[in-house]
Amino acid sequence: MLKVTPEFKITKPRKTIEIQLPDGQVISGPRGSDVGEFLALLQSPLLTMKVMPAFSEVELAMQSPPIVGAIVNGELRELTFPITLDAVVKPVTMADTDGMRIYRRSLTFLLETAFEDLFADGILYVDHSVASGGYYCQVTGRSPLTPNELERLEKHMAALVEQDLPFARQEVPLTEAIAYFEQHGAHDKVRLLAHRQKNYLTLYQLKSYRDYHHGYMVPSTGYLRWFNLLPTGEGFTLRFPRRHAPLELLPMPEYPKLLSTFLQYGDWLNRLGISNVGALNDAIQDNRSSEVILVSEALHEQQVSQIADQIVERANQVRVVLIAGPSSSGKTTFSKRLAIQLLVRGISPFPLELDKFFVDRELTPRDENGEFDFENILAQ
Repeated sequence: MLKVTPEFKITKPRKTIEIQLPDGQVISGPRGSDVGEFLALLQSPLLTMKVMPAFSEVELAMQSPPIVGAIVNGELRELTFPITLDAVVKPVTMADTDGMRIYRRSLTFLLETAFEDLFADGILYVDHSVASGGYYCQVTGRSPLTPNELERLEKHMAALVEQDLPFARQEVPLTEAIAYFEQHGAHDKVRLLAHRQKNYLTLYQLKSYRDYHHGYMVPSTGYLRWFNLLPTGEGFTLRFPRRHAPLELLPMPEYPKLLSTFLQYGDWLNRLGISNVGALNDAIQDNRSSEVILVSEALHEQQVSQIADQIVERANQVRVVLIAGPSSSGKTTFSKRLAIQLLVRGISPFPLELDKFFVDRELTPRDENGEFDFENILAQ
Protein backbone atom coordinates (compact mmCIF):
# COMPACT_ATOMS: atom_id res chain seq x y z
CA MET A 1 0.00 0.00 0.00
CA LEU A 2 1.31 3.47 -0.92
CA LYS A 3 2.31 5.76 1.94
CA VAL A 4 1.06 9.36 2.21
CA THR A 5 3.98 11.64 3.16
CA PRO A 6 3.74 15.22 4.52
CA GLU A 7 5.23 16.62 1.29
CA PHE A 8 1.99 15.78 -0.57
CA LYS A 9 -1.33 17.48 0.17
CA ILE A 10 -4.49 18.65 -1.59
CA THR A 11 -4.51 22.44 -2.00
CA LYS A 12 -6.16 25.25 -3.94
CA PRO A 13 -4.80 26.36 -7.35
CA ARG A 14 -2.10 29.02 -7.17
CA LYS A 15 -2.87 32.49 -8.51
CA THR A 16 0.45 32.37 -10.33
CA ILE A 17 1.93 29.86 -12.76
CA GLU A 18 5.39 29.26 -14.20
CA ILE A 19 6.79 28.81 -17.67
CA GLN A 20 10.10 27.04 -18.19
CA LEU A 21 12.38 28.25 -20.98
CA PRO A 22 14.80 26.10 -23.02
CA ASP A 23 17.81 27.51 -21.13
CA GLY A 24 16.34 26.46 -17.76
CA GLN A 25 15.08 29.90 -16.74
CA VAL A 26 11.66 30.04 -15.11
CA ILE A 27 9.27 32.99 -15.37
CA SER A 28 6.36 33.35 -12.95
CA GLY A 29 3.21 35.37 -13.62
CA PRO A 30 -0.56 35.57 -13.05
CA ARG A 31 -2.54 32.54 -14.22
CA GLY A 32 -4.31 33.21 -17.52
CA SER A 33 -1.84 35.83 -18.73
CA ASP A 34 -0.89 35.84 -22.41
CA VAL A 35 2.35 34.04 -23.20
CA GLY A 36 3.60 37.29 -24.72
CA GLU A 37 3.36 38.98 -21.32
CA PHE A 38 5.71 36.35 -19.85
CA LEU A 39 8.16 36.60 -22.76
CA ALA A 40 8.23 40.41 -22.67
CA LEU A 41 10.87 40.07 -19.93
CA LEU A 42 13.24 38.58 -22.51
CA GLN A 43 12.81 41.28 -25.17
CA SER A 44 15.36 44.03 -25.64
CA PRO A 45 14.04 47.30 -24.13
CA LEU A 46 14.93 49.15 -27.34
CA LEU A 47 12.70 46.86 -29.39
CA THR A 48 9.69 47.61 -27.16
CA MET A 49 9.95 51.37 -27.71
CA LYS A 50 7.16 52.94 -29.76
CA VAL A 51 9.64 55.05 -31.74
CA MET A 52 12.22 52.81 -33.34
CA PRO A 53 15.77 54.11 -32.81
CA ALA A 54 18.20 54.27 -35.71
CA PHE A 55 20.66 51.46 -34.99
CA SER A 56 24.25 51.42 -36.13
CA GLU A 57 25.57 48.14 -37.56
CA VAL A 58 27.21 47.34 -34.21
CA GLU A 59 24.01 48.10 -32.27
CA LEU A 60 21.98 45.99 -34.70
CA ALA A 61 24.27 43.03 -34.10
CA MET A 62 23.76 43.40 -30.34
CA GLN A 63 19.95 43.35 -30.47
CA SER A 64 18.18 40.04 -29.99
CA PRO A 65 15.59 39.32 -32.72
CA PRO A 66 12.04 40.42 -31.82
CA ILE A 67 9.80 37.72 -30.30
CA VAL A 68 6.67 37.26 -32.43
CA GLY A 69 5.31 33.90 -31.28
CA ALA A 70 5.91 30.97 -28.94
CA ILE A 71 5.97 27.19 -28.86
CA VAL A 72 3.93 26.15 -25.83
CA ASN A 73 4.27 22.50 -24.82
CA GLY A 74 5.33 21.65 -28.36
CA GLU A 75 2.55 23.63 -30.12
CA LEU A 76 3.10 26.86 -32.08
CA ARG A 77 1.00 29.65 -30.55
CA GLU A 78 0.36 33.36 -30.95
CA LEU A 79 1.65 35.71 -28.27
CA THR A 80 -1.97 36.30 -27.23
CA PHE A 81 -2.35 32.63 -26.23
CA PRO A 82 -3.36 32.45 -22.52
CA ILE A 83 -1.24 30.32 -20.17
CA THR A 84 -3.53 28.63 -17.64
CA LEU A 85 -1.19 25.85 -16.48
CA ASP A 86 2.56 25.54 -15.91
CA ALA A 87 4.14 25.07 -19.32
CA VAL A 88 7.38 24.60 -21.25
CA VAL A 89 7.75 27.56 -23.59
CA LYS A 90 10.20 28.33 -26.38
CA PRO A 91 10.20 31.89 -27.78
CA VAL A 92 9.78 32.20 -31.56
CA THR A 93 11.63 35.17 -33.03
CA MET A 94 11.95 36.80 -36.43
CA ALA A 95 15.16 34.81 -36.83
CA ASP A 96 13.09 31.60 -36.89
CA THR A 97 11.24 30.25 -39.92
CA ASP A 98 7.87 30.27 -38.16
CA GLY A 99 8.57 33.70 -36.69
CA MET A 100 9.34 35.29 -40.03
CA ARG A 101 6.19 33.72 -41.50
CA ILE A 102 4.17 35.31 -38.70
CA TYR A 103 5.82 38.68 -39.39
CA ARG A 104 5.29 38.53 -43.17
CA ARG A 105 1.69 37.41 -42.79
CA SER A 106 0.94 40.26 -40.38
CA LEU A 107 2.73 42.81 -42.54
CA THR A 108 0.65 41.75 -45.55
CA PHE A 109 -2.52 42.31 -43.51
CA LEU A 110 -1.25 45.76 -42.52
CA LEU A 111 -0.70 46.58 -46.20
CA GLU A 112 -4.20 45.36 -47.11
CA THR A 113 -5.79 47.51 -44.39
CA ALA A 114 -3.84 50.64 -45.36
CA PHE A 115 -4.69 50.10 -49.04
CA GLU A 116 -8.39 49.72 -48.19
CA ASP A 117 -8.26 53.01 -46.25
CA LEU A 118 -6.74 54.98 -49.13
CA PHE A 119 -7.77 53.25 -52.35
CA ALA A 120 -11.08 51.50 -51.76
CA ASP A 121 -11.83 51.70 -55.50
CA GLY A 122 -8.97 49.29 -56.33
CA ILE A 123 -8.19 45.64 -55.67
CA LEU A 124 -4.78 44.72 -54.26
CA TYR A 125 -3.08 41.46 -55.26
CA VAL A 126 -0.04 40.21 -53.35
CA ASP A 127 1.43 38.02 -56.07
CA HIS A 128 4.94 36.62 -55.78
CA SER A 129 7.84 36.52 -53.35
CA VAL A 130 11.14 38.24 -54.14
CA ALA A 131 14.40 36.56 -53.19
CA SER A 132 15.97 39.45 -51.25
CA GLY A 133 12.93 39.82 -49.00
CA GLY A 134 9.66 41.06 -50.45
CA TYR A 135 6.35 40.45 -52.21
CA TYR A 136 5.52 41.79 -55.65
CA CYS A 137 2.08 43.43 -55.59
CA GLN A 138 -0.32 44.59 -58.29
CA VAL A 139 -3.42 46.76 -58.31
CA THR A 140 -6.48 46.19 -60.51
CA GLY A 141 -9.78 48.03 -60.84
CA ARG A 142 -7.95 51.34 -61.17
CA SER A 143 -4.72 52.69 -62.62
CA PRO A 144 -1.42 51.58 -61.05
CA LEU A 145 -0.28 53.54 -58.01
CA THR A 146 1.80 56.59 -58.82
CA PRO A 147 5.03 57.24 -56.88
CA ASN A 148 3.19 59.84 -54.78
CA GLU A 149 0.34 57.42 -54.05
CA LEU A 150 2.81 54.71 -53.09
CA GLU A 151 4.52 57.13 -50.72
CA ARG A 152 1.15 57.98 -49.17
CA LEU A 153 0.44 54.27 -48.71
CA GLU A 154 3.78 53.65 -47.00
CA LYS A 155 3.30 56.63 -44.67
CA HIS A 156 -0.19 55.44 -43.77
CA MET A 157 1.18 51.99 -42.92
CA ALA A 158 3.82 53.62 -40.70
CA ALA A 159 1.09 55.64 -38.97
CA LEU A 160 -0.89 52.48 -38.24
CA VAL A 161 2.28 50.91 -36.80
CA GLU A 162 2.79 53.96 -34.59
CA GLN A 163 -0.77 53.61 -33.24
CA ASP A 164 -0.01 50.00 -32.19
CA LEU A 165 -3.49 48.79 -33.14
CA PRO A 166 -4.53 45.26 -32.13
CA PHE A 167 -5.19 42.39 -34.54
CA ALA A 168 -8.47 40.86 -33.37
CA ARG A 169 -9.01 37.15 -34.04
CA GLN A 170 -12.46 35.59 -34.17
CA GLU A 171 -14.28 32.57 -35.55
CA VAL A 172 -17.37 33.46 -37.57
CA PRO A 173 -19.99 31.40 -39.43
CA LEU A 174 -18.91 30.66 -42.99
CA THR A 175 -22.02 32.37 -44.34
CA GLU A 176 -21.07 35.59 -42.55
CA ALA A 177 -17.54 35.47 -43.98
CA ILE A 178 -18.80 34.89 -47.52
CA ALA A 179 -21.28 37.76 -47.20
CA TYR A 180 -18.49 40.07 -46.02
CA PHE A 181 -16.21 39.21 -48.94
CA GLU A 182 -19.08 39.54 -51.43
CA GLN A 183 -19.82 43.00 -50.06
CA HIS A 184 -16.17 44.00 -50.54
CA GLY A 185 -15.88 42.60 -54.06
CA ALA A 186 -13.43 39.82 -53.11
CA HIS A 187 -14.95 37.39 -55.60
CA ASP A 188 -11.87 35.14 -55.69
CA LYS A 189 -12.27 34.48 -51.96
CA VAL A 190 -15.99 33.86 -52.36
CA ARG A 191 -15.25 31.22 -55.01
CA LEU A 192 -12.64 29.61 -52.78
CA LEU A 193 -14.87 29.52 -49.70
CA ALA A 194 -17.66 27.90 -51.70
CA HIS A 195 -15.58 24.70 -51.51
CA ARG A 196 -14.83 24.93 -47.77
CA GLN A 197 -16.02 21.89 -45.80
CA LYS A 198 -16.13 23.48 -42.33
CA ASN A 199 -19.04 25.77 -41.48
CA TYR A 200 -16.89 28.44 -39.82
CA LEU A 201 -13.87 30.58 -40.70
CA THR A 202 -11.20 32.28 -38.59
CA LEU A 203 -10.98 35.96 -39.48
CA TYR A 204 -8.58 38.63 -38.30
CA GLN A 205 -9.64 42.25 -38.01
CA LEU A 206 -7.61 45.46 -38.06
CA LYS A 207 -9.76 48.56 -37.61
CA SER A 208 -12.85 47.69 -39.70
CA TYR A 209 -10.97 45.59 -42.29
CA ARG A 210 -11.29 41.80 -42.04
CA ASP A 211 -9.53 38.93 -43.81
CA TYR A 212 -8.52 35.33 -43.25
CA HIS A 213 -4.92 34.12 -43.16
CA HIS A 214 -3.47 30.63 -43.14
CA GLY A 215 -1.57 30.95 -39.88
CA TYR A 216 -0.92 33.09 -36.84
CA MET A 217 -0.39 36.86 -36.52
CA VAL A 218 1.47 39.23 -34.20
CA PRO A 219 -0.70 40.82 -31.47
CA SER A 220 -0.63 44.37 -32.85
CA THR A 221 0.70 46.66 -35.58
CA GLY A 222 3.46 47.95 -33.29
CA TYR A 223 5.51 44.83 -34.08
CA LEU A 224 5.69 45.67 -37.81
CA ARG A 225 8.37 48.35 -37.96
CA TRP A 226 10.63 46.93 -40.65
CA PHE A 227 9.24 47.42 -44.17
CA ASN A 228 9.01 49.75 -47.13
CA LEU A 229 7.32 49.95 -50.53
CA LEU A 230 9.38 50.07 -53.73
CA PRO A 231 7.97 50.86 -57.22
CA THR A 232 8.47 47.81 -59.46
CA GLY A 233 7.25 47.71 -63.05
CA GLU A 234 3.49 48.34 -63.14
CA GLY A 235 3.22 47.40 -59.47
CA PHE A 236 5.36 47.63 -56.36
CA THR A 237 7.33 45.44 -53.96
CA LEU A 238 6.48 45.17 -50.26
CA ARG A 239 9.91 44.75 -48.68
CA PHE A 240 10.58 43.01 -45.35
CA PRO A 241 13.62 41.59 -43.50
CA ARG A 242 15.06 38.12 -43.96
CA ARG A 243 15.58 35.64 -41.10
CA HIS A 244 19.35 36.08 -40.95
CA ALA A 245 19.00 39.89 -40.69
CA PRO A 246 15.64 40.47 -38.96
CA LEU A 247 16.22 44.15 -38.11
CA GLU A 248 17.20 45.44 -41.54
CA LEU A 249 16.02 45.49 -45.14
CA LEU A 250 18.49 44.00 -47.58
CA PRO A 251 19.30 45.83 -50.83
CA MET A 252 16.69 45.12 -53.48
CA PRO A 253 18.24 44.23 -56.83
CA GLU A 254 16.29 44.79 -60.03
CA TYR A 255 14.73 41.61 -61.39
CA PRO A 256 13.26 42.46 -64.83
CA LYS A 257 13.48 38.91 -66.22
CA LEU A 258 11.91 37.35 -63.14
CA LEU A 259 9.21 40.03 -63.11
CA SER A 260 8.50 39.36 -66.78
CA THR A 261 8.11 35.66 -65.95
CA PHE A 262 5.72 36.50 -63.11
CA LEU A 263 3.56 38.60 -65.43
CA GLN A 264 3.61 35.94 -68.14
CA TYR A 265 2.58 33.33 -65.58
CA GLY A 266 -0.35 35.50 -64.54
CA ASP A 267 -1.35 35.94 -68.17
CA TRP A 268 -1.28 32.14 -68.66
CA LEU A 269 -3.52 31.62 -65.63
CA ASN A 270 -6.01 34.15 -66.99
CA ARG A 271 -6.02 32.38 -70.37
CA LEU A 272 -6.70 29.09 -68.60
CA GLY A 273 -9.46 30.68 -66.55
CA ILE A 274 -7.83 29.67 -63.26
CA SER A 275 -6.39 32.94 -61.96
CA ASN A 276 -7.13 31.89 -58.37
CA VAL A 277 -7.54 28.71 -56.33
CA GLY A 278 -11.32 29.03 -56.22
CA ALA A 279 -11.43 29.09 -60.03
CA LEU A 280 -9.16 26.04 -60.14
CA ASN A 281 -11.50 24.20 -57.77
CA ASP A 282 -14.42 25.11 -60.03
CA ALA A 283 -12.55 23.76 -63.08
CA ILE A 284 -11.86 20.47 -61.30
CA GLN A 285 -15.48 20.20 -60.21
CA ASP A 286 -16.57 20.83 -63.81
CA ASN A 287 -14.31 17.98 -65.03
CA ARG A 288 -11.99 20.39 -66.85
CA SER A 289 -8.80 19.02 -65.28
CA SER A 290 -7.59 17.34 -68.49
CA GLU A 291 -8.24 20.50 -70.51
CA VAL A 292 -6.30 22.65 -68.04
CA ILE A 293 -3.36 20.23 -68.10
CA LEU A 294 -3.28 19.98 -71.90
CA VAL A 295 -3.43 23.75 -72.41
CA SER A 296 -0.73 24.24 -69.74
CA GLU A 297 1.49 21.72 -71.53
CA ALA A 298 0.91 23.48 -74.86
CA LEU A 299 1.79 26.89 -73.41
CA HIS A 300 4.93 25.47 -71.86
CA GLU A 301 5.97 23.74 -75.07
CA GLN A 302 5.45 27.01 -76.93
CA GLN A 303 7.84 28.71 -74.51
CA VAL A 304 10.44 25.95 -74.94
CA SER A 305 10.16 26.37 -78.72
CA GLN A 306 10.79 30.10 -78.43
CA ILE A 307 13.90 29.48 -76.32
CA ALA A 308 15.16 27.01 -78.93
CA ASP A 309 14.70 29.68 -81.61
CA GLN A 310 16.82 32.10 -79.58
CA ILE A 311 19.58 29.50 -79.25
CA VAL A 312 19.55 28.82 -83.00
CA GLU A 313 19.79 32.55 -83.75
CA ARG A 314 22.98 32.67 -81.65
CA ALA A 315 24.33 29.27 -82.68
CA ASN A 316 27.73 30.76 -83.61
CA GLN A 317 28.20 32.20 -80.11
CA VAL A 318 26.34 29.83 -77.77
CA ARG A 319 28.19 26.71 -76.67
CA VAL A 320 26.67 25.99 -73.25
CA VAL A 321 23.07 26.46 -72.05
CA LEU A 322 22.70 26.38 -68.27
CA ILE A 323 19.36 25.52 -66.67
CA ALA A 324 18.91 26.63 -63.05
CA GLY A 325 16.24 25.85 -60.48
CA PRO A 326 15.68 24.31 -57.04
CA SER A 327 15.39 20.59 -56.36
CA SER A 328 12.54 18.82 -58.18
CA SER A 329 11.71 21.93 -60.24
CA GLY A 330 11.87 20.00 -63.54
CA LYS A 331 15.34 20.94 -64.78
CA THR A 332 16.04 17.49 -66.26
CA THR A 333 12.62 17.26 -67.91
CA PHE A 334 13.02 20.75 -69.32
CA SER A 335 16.48 19.93 -70.74
CA LYS A 336 15.04 16.90 -72.56
CA ARG A 337 12.21 18.97 -74.06
CA LEU A 338 14.64 21.65 -75.14
CA ALA A 339 16.92 19.02 -76.68
CA ILE A 340 14.04 17.74 -78.82
CA GLN A 341 13.23 21.26 -80.03
CA LEU A 342 16.89 21.81 -80.94
CA LEU A 343 17.04 18.49 -82.80
CA VAL A 344 14.05 19.61 -84.88
CA ARG A 345 16.09 22.69 -85.81
CA GLY A 346 19.15 20.70 -86.84
CA ILE A 347 21.22 21.08 -83.65
CA SER A 348 22.36 17.96 -81.76
CA PRO A 349 22.77 18.96 -78.09
CA PHE A 350 24.36 16.89 -75.34
CA PRO A 351 22.21 17.13 -72.18
CA LEU A 352 24.33 16.77 -69.06
CA GLU A 353 22.20 16.23 -65.95
CA LEU A 354 23.32 17.36 -62.51
CA ASP A 355 22.24 14.00 -61.09
CA LYS A 356 25.08 12.35 -63.02
CA PHE A 357 27.58 14.20 -60.84
CA PHE A 358 26.41 12.83 -57.49
CA VAL A 359 28.57 10.22 -55.78
CA ASP A 360 27.16 6.78 -54.93
CA ARG A 361 24.73 6.84 -52.01
CA GLU A 362 27.10 5.14 -49.56
CA LEU A 363 29.63 7.94 -50.19
CA THR A 364 27.13 10.77 -49.66
CA PRO A 365 28.02 12.89 -46.59
CA ARG A 366 25.47 13.28 -43.81
CA ASP A 367 24.40 16.36 -41.84
CA GLU A 368 24.31 16.82 -38.05
CA ASN A 369 21.00 14.90 -37.90
CA GLY A 370 22.38 11.90 -39.77
CA GLU A 371 20.40 12.71 -42.94
CA PHE A 372 21.97 12.68 -46.41
CA ASP A 373 23.32 16.17 -47.22
CA PHE A 374 22.96 16.54 -50.98
CA GLU A 375 23.89 20.23 -50.82
CA ASN A 376 27.37 19.40 -49.51
CA ILE A 377 30.08 19.90 -52.14
CA LEU A 378 31.41 16.42 -51.28
CA ALA A 379 28.10 14.92 -52.43
CA GLN A 380 29.14 15.58 -56.02
